[in-house]
Order: sequence, then C-alpha cells, then structure tokens
Amino acid sequence: MTPLFRKLLSINWLLVMILAVLLVFGVHSIHAATDHLGGDNLAGKWNKQIISIGLGLILFFAATLIDYRWIRLGALPMYILSIILLLSTNHGGDKVGAESWLRIGPISFQPSQLALVSGILLIAVILAELPKIHKIFESSFIRLCIAGITAAIPCLIILAEPDLGSAMVWIAVLMFMLVIGRILLRYIIVIVEVGLIALPILYFFGLKDYQKERIETWLNMLYERPVDELGAAWVPKHNLIAIGSAGYSGKAINSTEDFSLTSPQNSNSKMVTKMGFIPKNVAINDFIFVTIAERYGFRGATFLIGLFAATLLLLLYMGYRARDSLGKLIIAGCIAQLFFHVFMNIGMCVLLVPITGLPLPFISYGGTFVLMMLFMMGMCQSVWVHRHHSTTEQSEPTLQQDDLPLMQEAVSRI
Repeated sequence: MTPLFRKLLSINWLLVMILAVLLVFGVHSIHAATDHLGGDNLAGKWNKQIISIGLGLILFFAATLIDYRWIRLGALPMYILSIILLLSTNHGGDKVGAESWLRIGPISFQPSQLALVSGILLIAVILAELPKIHKIFESSFIRLCIAGITAAIPCLIILAEPDLGSAMVWIAVLMFMLVIGRILLRYIIVIVEVGLIALPILYFFGLKDYQKERIETWLNMLYERPVDELGAAWVPKHNLIAIGSAGYSGKAINSTEDFSLTSPQNSNSKMVTKMGFIPKNVAINDFIFVTIAERYGFRGATFLIGLFAATLLLLLYMGYRARDSLGKLIIAGCIAQLFFHVFMNIGMCVLLVPITGLPLPFISYGGTFVLMMLFMMGMCQSVWVHRHHSTTEQSEPTLQQDDLPLMQEAVSRI
C-alpha cells in the first residue's frame, strides 16, 4: 500500500461528509435566496460559489496530504504576505461595500481572511515550537508577548478598514490558543480583566457612529424600547419577522410566486426575504441564516446548527488525538474561528448579539472565505492523518514519588 493511498484511507471521512452536506446546503440556500431576481447579477452567485468550492477542495486535499509540520517553514512567509496585502488594501486598494478587498483583474480577494489563517498557523508555531529553539522561550510571558504582537498587527489594520467583526475574531482565536498553548492562567486572567476595563473606552472613543448605533439599537430592541424601525432597526426587525413567522416546517413547501405586499394570500405564506425587506446583497452572505430559517423553519435551522455542532465535536476529538502541541494548536485555532463565526452570525440574526457582519462558514457566499475555511479544515485533517507518525516530542513520563516536589513547584508558579 503506497503512503499516499494510506493517507487517503486515514482521512476522517465523517468530517468530509459533514462538510459536503454544509457546502451543498450553502449553494442551495444561495440559489434559493436569488432565484427570484431574474436577470440580476446576484442570480448567478451560486455558480461562482460552486467554482470557489471546487478550488477550495483542491486546497483541502493538498493541505490534508502534506504533513502539517511543514507549516513551521511556511507560516511566517504567509503571515508577512498577508500583512503586505492588508496594507495594500488600505492604501490604494479598491473598497467594495463596508469591507476592503483587493481586485486583481476580474478577481476580488479579501486579505483579512488570509491574514487570520496565516496568523493562526504562526501563533501555533510560536506557542509550540519556540521553546524547542531556546530555553528562554519556555517563559509563558515571552511567548504571550510574541503571540500577542502577532495577533495585534493584523487586528489593528483590519480595525482601520473598518471591519469590527473580523477584528473580533482575532481576540477569540488568540485567547483560546493561549489556553491550549499552556500559557500560565494568571496571565490570561489579567488579559481578560484589562479587556473588560478597556471596553467602555473602546466604545466611546474607538467605535464609529454607525457601530455605536448598531449596539444601541440591539440593546433597545432587546429590552423592547422604542427604535427607529425605518432606520437602524429595519433589518433586525425583519430578520425576526422572517424567522418567527416560519414556524416549525418553514415556508418553502407552501410558498408561491407572488411576493407582493398587496397579495391577498395568507401573510404566513409570503417570504420576507423575497419581498425585499432584507437587502438582497446581504441575504446571501451575512443574513443567509435568515433565508434558511424562513424557508425551512425550526427543523431546518436545528439541522444546520446540528451540523455545525457535529463539526466542532469532531474537531475537538481530532485535537485530543493530535500527536504534538503544534497539531493541537492548529485545530484549536480552527475551532475558535469556526465557533465564533457561527455564534456571531446566527446570534445577530436572532437578536442575541449586535449586527457584526460576519459570514456563516461554508454557507454564506464568499469565495475567499470558503477557500480559507476549506484550507483550515485540510490542516486539521493533516493533523489527524499524521497523528501516528513518529515525533520528536517525548512521551509523558510516569508519575514517580520523586516527581512530587517538581509538581508542587510547578503549581506554585501559577
């Protein structure tokens, strides 16, 4: 049996099947959200999504079959390239909508997604591999500082775009990787405390007016206070109407082609997403969950959330079975990224959190995001496929009586 064939057999095919269902469900949802637009440019977005998925699958299997330890050589160049692209975007790049993109001919590319993926890989290398280079890097404080600077540079650049949602992902990813990377707990507690103290300052002096308006609108709607339903509250109000009116089964089976406001049909059979109350350009991206929940109701939304939950549980198990700290940290970064995107995207649709503009992984339209997410899933699969290969790390020693003083010293350092 050749090594390549052995690696293919070792792939976690359950995760592959779940990802396939998510990707197919995403393409179907994008088509369902745009099939009534006729000759509009958005009507063909589902075709472009299929092309992006095809390219992403090439990255997925390439990353799966290559030993993830090679990332020790490629993480830093990839990170530097992403920073250069981010700076190029902010200084002369084309601005498309609320986020910054780079346009290379007919191709639009979002550098912030590449920056996040390369940042996850570089932070994993910093936390896991630097202690092997020199004893000084065994210090939690030094590794924390290096990892913090690594995350802070792209995070601040993304904030300047401005893209608050993508910047917030960095915080979740960094904190989770610090925990898995065995940084001393007291440092993590201090970071959390400083962050909580800085929140009011960031709110009043760091956020744009429209960002403050989103948060204030969210709080007012949450406590049923008066809001501007023709302004900032327009989209969140109709999101709730679309989801709440779908019921258990949804409107897809009983829906008709008449979506006008003056239709004599029962209002429950008319889709809010197809009547134009939710902007069509975000109905396939940030608010794709609203489209799914309205069409397929509670059971469809539960099925989708269940797929994401199964994906996260599989990744947790794969991380547990990883052969070394580098593999655990790569999967930890992917878990944090995936969970934060899912939580924030679905949360803003059901008024659990303010609107932040984060896409739903594998479901929302977006070529760059699909490519990077499939690449990260391929990296996680590489950790799984190569878990039985030899490693230079020593196995954990058996606890002996002479080790007790050393354990007591280690506990006292926390």
